[in-house]
Amino acid sequence: MSELIHDQQRRMALLKHMILQLHGGEAPDAVRPQLIRLLGRVPYDEVVAVEQELIGEGMPTEEILKFCDLHKLALNPSLLPEEERPVPAGHPVDVMRAENRALGWELVAVRALFDQIVALDTGADATELLHDLRVRFNALMDVEKHYLRKEHLLFPYLERHGITGPPTVMWGKHDEARALLKGAVETLAAAPGATAVEAQALVPLVLAPAVEAIVGMVDKEQQILLPMCLDTLAESEWGAIAAGSADLGYCLVVPEVQWRPEGTPPTESAGGGDGRVRLPSGSFTTAQLQAVLNTIPFDITFVDADDTVRYFSEGRERIFARTRAIIGRKVEYCHPPKSVAIVQQILADFRAGRQTHAQFWIELGGQFLCIEYFALHDEAGIFLGTLEVSQDLTAKRVLTGQQRLLNYVKEGDHE
Repeated sequence: MSELIHDQQRRMALLKHMILQLHGGEAPDAVRPQLIRLLGRVPYDEVVAVEQELIGEGMPTEEILKFCDLHKLALNPSLLPEEERPVPAGHPVDVMRAENRALGWELVAVRALFDQIVALDTGADATELLHDLRVRFNALMDVEKHYLRKEHLLFPYLERHGITGPPTVMWGKHDEARALLKGAVETLAAAPGATAVEAQALVPLVLAPAVEAIVGMVDKEQQILLPMCLDTLAESEWGAIAAGSADLGYCLVVPEVQWRPEGTPPTESAGGGDGRVRLPSGSFTTAQLQAVLNTIPFDITFVDADDTVRYFSEGRERIFARTRAIIGRKVEYCHPPKSVAIVQQILADFRAGRQTHAQFWIELGGQFLCIEYFALHDEAGIFLGTLEVSQDLTAKRVLTGQQRLLNYVKEGDHE
């Protein structure tokens, strides 16, 4: 045992020494390859411990972020466990793994589009491929919810166990990925059409770096963060993380099972000790409120003051498709690229108080549809968000005469 401890201490001391050499600028070309080889043989918990020690000694987080990039170069499939540690369905780790798989499929699709753009003839038109990339990158923006759950749920619990270095470093990598992804989305929005040459220039300069940042984060989570969290956090802490996850939303997929630690009672509904949601003019149980909202004869979607989707009704006959994966997503990424600018203008007008209502109507698939947006304010006039209401008015549009309450006729008796 003493030999194992000695080997561990020697590896960690060597790792720390080489990072300090690199930080000090001593022969970086020589140190980098040696450091990468060493990282390929050091268990993740030792890497984490060295990170923590260096930060505690005052090394800037920016330097640790550079070190993270070297660590990524050292990671390889042989370092992965033969099997992922099993967790129950719906457990926060199970959800994060599922999200990483979904991100993986999106990234595969994006890279395939990159290959198609690179293979285009010089004079070809890349408009269609750029449109497909905009759709894919809008989907990748969903990673924000994944990062937020890590930052506001996972990291605080790790910090309670004295693990502060890795969360600090990883949060910095999140911000790098966010900036690259935002830049890619804005570039694609500004270039609806382009020649093959122009599109080919965008791939390595703007688009590929964003993809690689997300790939690197997925690798770090799967190989370092999630195993470390499973080693560290208690069942009750996982329960608290699971309970808070829905409020921040899920990335691309939604858990089919709501997990909680065994023996934990279901979470009480907000509003009162009796589980009722209380409003000035009355109250509901959660089941009653859900039934009411899903029975009203139109679809509603609520977007908060930060332009984030927080709720949508789930009636039996939805007009526009929605999945629960949009909860916590910026509303601009829930619309086709061609309509994003209009949506943003409506929200900006609502926020500034220039408008309180916007109405549109269209004929689609034999239906006459009305879509309205309403600005929401509290009693003090503070902007709370936007309510989208969509109605199929096809049948109501042709009504004539009267159908009074006293002439009540059951559905189907008209025939």
